Formats: sequence, C-alpha cells, structure tokens
Amino acid sequence: MSLYYPCGTISRRALLAGMSIPAIGSVKYVSASESRLVTDPLFDKSKLGAPGPFPGRVIEAKHASLSNNGKKSRDAFKQTLARGMKELTQADDDVQAWRSFFEPGDVVGIKVVPNGHPQAPTSPELVLEVIEGLKAAGVKTKDMFVYDRYLGEFMGAGYQNILPPDIRFGGLTSEGGSQTDLMAESHKKSPISGYDRDEFVHMNLVNSGDDPKDDRNYRSHLGLFVTKVVNKIVALPVLKDHGSAGVTGALKNMSHGSVNNVARSHSTPSTNVCNQFIPEVINHPILRKKFVLQIMDGSRGVFQKGPFGNNPDFAWDYNALMFATDPVAMDHVEWQIIDAKRKVQGLPPVASTGKTGLDPLGTEGFDIRQPQHIALAGSLGIGLFEFKSPRGRRQSIDHRVVTVV
Repeated sequence: MSLYYPCGTISRRALLAGMSIPAIGSVKYVSASESRLVTDPLFDKSKLGAPGPFPGRVIEAKHASLSNNGKKSRDAFKQTLARGMKELTQADDDVQAWRSFFEPGDVVGIKVVPNGHPQAPTSPELVLEVIEGLKAAGVKTKDMFVYDRYLGEFMGAGYQNILPPDIRFGGLTSEGGSQTDLMAESHKKSPISGYDRDEFVHMNLVNSGDDPKDDRNYRSHLGLFVTKVVNKIVALPVLKDHGSAGVTGALKNMSHGSVNNVARSHSTPSTNVCNQFIPEVINHPILRKKFVLQIMDGSRGVFQKGPFGNNPDFAWDYNALMFATDPVAMDHVEWQIIDAKRKVQGLPPVASTGKTGLDPLGTEGFDIRQPQHIALAGSLGIGLFEFKSPRGRRQSIDHRVVTVV
C-alpha cells in the first residue's frame, strides 16, 4: 500500500521558530535525566513513560471534601494532589515528587477530558493545582499547554476562562474537518492543532462507509502538538464508564485524545473495535514515551451513559484522586470502582453490558462494551493488568489507598 500523503511534514525547527519554545530533542525519542530519587532506589528517570518507573503502582488518595454534589474545593485538591504525588514517588515532599518527573526546560502538555461537562470533566481545580506543581518543578508557564483533541469540547467546558495568562490552550482538531483531515496549514496559526504526516498508526480497519481504497482511512496520525511541541505530557483522565470501551480512563485518553481517524474504532453498534484500536495506538513509541504521569480525577465520576456527563442521575461523588505512571494498572483499578458502583445501582458489569448483552435500561448504543482493551494493553507491555500474578511469578498491581483528612 503506497503512502497517500507526501512525506515530510512541517519541520520541528520551523514550527518552534515562531513560538519562543526551546528545542527539546528528537521527535522519536525524548532524552531524560539519569538522576534518581534517593528516597526510592527504584525511581529511574530514564524509564519515564508507560509503564514508567512504577509499573503496577496505583495510589488512590481520598478526601471527603473534593466534591460535594459536584461543588469542588480547590484546597482539598491541593492537599490531595500533594499527598498522592508523595505516595507515588516516595519523595520527602510534593515539590521533590514533581521534580522527579519534570525539570526546567521541559515543554509540558496537560491533557484534560472536557466531555464529562457539566457533571464530571477534568476539574478546573485539578488543572490549576497541576500547573502549580509544574511551576514548583521549574517548568515555565509559557512552556505549558492545556489541551484536548476537540477544541469545541474544550471551549464548551470553559477551561480557557480559568487559565493563567501565560498558559496556552487549544485542541488538536479545530471546528469542522473530516476524521482524516491533517490540517497542516492551520497549525501555522496554532501550536496545538493539526496532525503529523509522518507519525501514524496503520491498522486494517476502516470506518463504516469510508472508501477502503483510500489509504488515509487506514491510518490514525498523531497530533503535531504531541510529536513536535511537547516532550512530556501529564494526563488528567476522569473516572467514567463508556458505552463502547466499557470504561474510559488513562488508556482511552491517550489513544483517542492523541490521534485523528478515531471514529473507526466504534463507527456503528456492530463494529465496535476499541479492544483493537486503543492498545495499538498507545503502543506507538512516541505516545508511550511522552505520557509520563497519570492523575485520574475521581472527585466525581460517571457510572452509566459515559463518557458524557449530561445526566446527574448517573454521576456520583467518589472523592478521590488516583496517581500512576502505569495506565493499564490505573484503568484496571478504575474498572473495579465503576463495576462496584454499578452493582450498587442495580446495573450489570460493564463487560456484560450492550444491546446484545445486558441492557436493563434499554439505552445501550453498541452491541457489547469492550473494557478488555485494558488487558490487551497489558499484554503489549504497556502496563500491568493482574492484581495477583499466578504463583507470584510476575509483578502485579499494587493498589494503595490513603486518606488525606
């Protein structure tokens, strides 16, 4: 199959020239410091990425005041973020914890999830405290970008109204355009929008109704912002179920939030292939390397009809933040939390739910949900899936729960 797009996207040098952003190394491989945290001999900065220096470790920090029927407390977020970062890294304080991941000169993307608005998007309070943590690590505000794939959803959630003046923001996909539109020209106007012609994931999978003779329909291209602008990303997924993927957490935030042509993963009720799409996209080396930290917002979650947060009947205050470098372990913990809440609400487990499975509310949109993408990502070595390995022969998930107040 020949390349449909011409090779040679906009150069990184040209892209950064008008942006006042320091050069940050190779597109394919990001150099990392060899220094270690003296408080944790297992921490190795050269292993930043997925599964990262703490494979299997998931810290769940609970604070009863994070959310009160959706009303958030920034002070509670500040306390919980500090405690969770210390517990994850075993650092002496939260500043040292942030410095174990980030350092002066880094250009950092902060990946939010706005589509749970108004019930359960990434909380603005969490975004602001993460910015403070990055500043404590020496990252300049002009080198921070808050973003999502879809500009419309980002603006609809109102993040642009709460960010400090020097923080840039936007979406990989601007208003309009097709699933395969690269928008190279628009990237000249915005440091975030547009897709990289040279970095993509090819799958023998075409969106229902698209032309199978068009090479573009077989590819999902990484955002230029991800490949050319940032050298590290901190992801802020949200505790939510999902009608096709079962749950939407760290892994789906990385896959569907980083590439174009994502509709082919669940284009019709009978062509749901999130199990294939999510692990294959995340296994791209650039994504695995640059997503260095996962902080899941579980202050308020969605247990049914996710990923959107339009119905308050399906949202609840869980009042926790979760911390990991391993997105697989984080999502398996999330899966258990969602299923436990669904059981209390009289709903079936996500893996049994769908139009052709269990559908007690008569509202399912896909034949069957596919949370098994988490296990398949684990099989690719992106993280650890098992809570208890057979006969202790393999490392397993270490889920630690701490109470802040």
